[in-house]
Amino acid sequence: MVANGKHRKKKIIQLEQDECTIVGHENLKLYISEYYKKLFEAPEESFVAPDESAIGDIPQLNLEENEVLSALASTLSPRVVHTGACATVSWSSGLCGCFDDVGGCCLTFFCPCVTFGRIAAIVDKGDTSCCLSGTGYLLLNWFAGLGCLYSCYYRSKLREQYGLQEKPCPDCCVHMFCEACALCQEYRELKSRGFDMSAGWQENGAATAAPQMNPGMTR
Repeated sequence: MVANGKHRKKKIIQLEQDECTIVGHENLKLYISEYYKKLFEAPEESFVAPDESAIGDIPQLNLEENEVLSALASTLSPRVVHTGACATVSWSSGLCGCFDDVGGCCLTFFCPCVTFGRIAAIVDKGDTSCCLSGTGYLLLNWFAGLGCLYSCYYRSKLREQYGLQEKPCPDCCVHMFCEACALCQEYRELKSRGFDMSAGWQENGAATAAPQMNPGMTR
């Protein structure tokens, strides 16, 4: 209210309700406080107790809630990415196990560009051809002697795809000092996973051996 340009305050001295009339400042204050406490009820106690000695059961989902969550989970497709830090799968053969596959060993000795080309075609899943990759490897070796850097990239890519351990030393060192052995090991690894190395990616198609994965969380 405004009177003579000044604000005049209203003071409530009583409050009439259906059941009774509240009179007095203290009674009004108490009534209003209780009213808002009931209006905004205190939150229910959580079933998660910080006290580890509490042994009460945790409420379970009902059947309808469980079906909804299961349907949602089934639509999600988790993506697994392997990195050097989490690689735990061992190679199917050692770096020096060249004679485990005599044919692959001889191919690498006489025509390493063919071995590398076949590896690159499988690892790239057909994005590059055996001929193109093998020719690039051959030219790098002839003109710069750096074919090992090219093949080192594909060893890292192969390990990432299947979660293979970086053994016995970093990829660059393996290809720098043991190029032929490294190519033979990678060739054998892909063969052990069901690839027909002479057929190329198109012929292998989707019939490839899936990498072995650690089981996920189970109940």
